[in-house]
Amino acid sequence: MGNPNENISQSVAHWIAGRAEIGTSQRTNAVYNPATGQISAQVVLGGAAEVDAAVKAAQSAFRSWSDTPPIRRARVLFRFLELLNQHKDDLARAITKEHGKVFTDAQGEVTRGIEIVEFACGIPQLLKSDFTDQVSTGIDNWTLRQPLGVVAGVTPFNFPAMVPMWMFPLAIAAGNCFILKPSPIDPSASLMMAELLKQAGLPDGVFNVVQGDKEAVDAILTHPGIKAVSFVGSTPIANYIYETGARHGKRVQALGGAKNHMVVMPDADLEQVADALIGAGYGSAGERCMAISVAVLVGDVGDRLIPVLAERTRSLKIRNGLDLEAEMGPIVHAGALQRITGYIEKGVQEGATLVVDGRDFDASNTGEGCENGFWLGGTLFDNVTPEMSIYKDEIFGPVLSCVRVGSFADAVELINGHQYANGVSLFTRDGGVAREFGRRIEVGMVGVNVPIPVPMAWHGFGGWKASLFGDMHAYGEEGVRFYTRQKSIMQRWPDSIAKGAEFAMPTAK
Repeated sequence: MGNPNENISQSVAHWIAGRAEIGTSQRTNAVYNPATGQISAQVVLGGAAEVDAAVKAAQSAFRSWSDTPPIRRARVLFRFLELLNQHKDDLARAITKEHGKVFTDAQGEVTRGIEIVEFACGIPQLLKSDFTDQVSTGIDNWTLRQPLGVVAGVTPFNFPAMVPMWMFPLAIAAGNCFILKPSPIDPSASLMMAELLKQAGLPDGVFNVVQGDKEAVDAILTHPGIKAVSFVGSTPIANYIYETGARHGKRVQALGGAKNHMVVMPDADLEQVADALIGAGYGSAGERCMAISVAVLVGDVGDRLIPVLAERTRSLKIRNGLDLEAEMGPIVHAGALQRITGYIEKGVQEGATLVVDGRDFDASNTGEGCENGFWLGGTLFDNVTPEMSIYKDEIFGPVLSCVRVGSFADAVELINGHQYANGVSLFTRDGGVAREFGRRIEVGMVGVNVPIPVPMAWHGFGGWKASLFGDMHAYGEEGVRFYTRQKSIMQRWPDSIAKGAEFAMPTAK
């Protein structure tokens, strides 16, 4: 493992055993500012050597950290929480410069991550176990939840601060040591959080960062020293992570892709619906796993809503995310822009009605020096049908597809037939319809007059079907269970033990 040197100031490095490390790999990846299209840094890409170094650092720290009383671990997290609040805007600016999302959205991302840290500070209560006195004569029985050891998280580009904070605060609060493999597209937030954890007093080796691509991911999935892996990303990769990690004996939690629908009933408040669809469809340029990408318009509501949506879509304020008036920023990188525009063309070819074409967007007013950024306007399709690619596939961009159906029952059938089942929303004034929707819809996270129903920190995040591989959702009490394992202890003392061997199955006596 190489020592820190002057190159770190120009490069985004790893964080191993409490310090920045360049590592031995010679591979790098350019980090862009999506608003300008210019390279802002180079991130080093680690591989098996860097992962192994991080595992060894974590293993060295695990015994002492796991033996640290939970209240003392919580005190470290409390100090980290205080530092996060002090540096929230610094993190948000770094996210905007590398991801492109508008600054206020980046602030919201950091805040939602902070809420998980707040929840993790309650770890002494969350780790309380069960105890039963006198389960049999002279015998007591209790359970413990103990940490797994070294665990890892592989996180996506769209939430470089929040999604890692879905994972590591609970993992380290429970006594594990953690290795984060962030996206190489926007890696700086990972090192900023590592620095804040060190300032908070976290022992070296408890939290490590290995920058990298598939080579680092494969090293994590196959390393015998890593006991569990959490992942958020696309469904094909989630499936690969799940199968590969499980094959190598790891506990795996892999959150995949989405195609989130919003059902609009004829009785809904159309101004509220328009606000919800514009914000949930085009916020963060649609690069959210909980973005609304399909509006399911019931009955005649489409005739009234489409003109309103078209006007709102055309008037989006699309600018450099650091402009506080911006409502939407650029696409994260050139490859993503090309993929999204390809889907728009495919939608036209397959017969959907292109109401607003984001490819016509004029980038001249996006900000100084931003003419060559990765820009795309909001795109709106009408008359989309279930066999079209723009309906079936996760586009992950500012493309809203409108599907018209005749009835509420048709809407439920349509959504339940989709392979993805991450999030869904319903807008209505009818309580009976809302209740039926919540019970009948086959989706993991449901909103009623809430466009993006991301659960709060103490509940837990996760979809159904091809949107989740594994049994446990992220964060909340399920997150605590994922990062711990249960041990049952039965105990009695010599003065209560009867003489003689017992050959029958033990029973309560």
